[in-house]
Amino acid sequence: QVQLVESGGGLVQAGGSLRLSCAASGHTFRRNVMGWFRQAPGKEREFVAAVTWSGLWRYYADSVKGRFTISRDNAKNTMFLQMNGLKPEDTAVYYCAADKDTYDSRSNYSSYHEYDYWGQGTQVTVSS
Repeated sequence: QVQLVESGGGLVQAGGSLRLSCAASGHTFRRNVMGWFRQAPGKEREFVAAVTWSGLWRYYADSVKGRFTISRDNAKNTMFLQMNGLKPEDTAVYYCAADKDTYDSRSNYSSYHEYDYWGQGTQVTVSS
């Protein structure tokens, strides 16, 4: 059974940093894309970032580009999201996700429909 477990959320002041982790078990996502999404109260779930198993391809939402960095440690089957320069508008529940299919370069993996496995989410709150 595939499980994704996020950790690292919390409360931080604007301008601060957090590092989210997503530990995968039950499957080794060596040829799959993994990504981060977030959902603020009253809003739809939105794409944050995605990365291939090799880490050579990464894609970011415009709203986080230059501030967030997505990475993977395949030896530990873990994905990370380093968030710097946090803003109050980054406040949301952050979810990690994984696609069960092999990477397809025709997609930018920004749609939640492309992911098959989801974690339970971790809350990130940025105070002004």
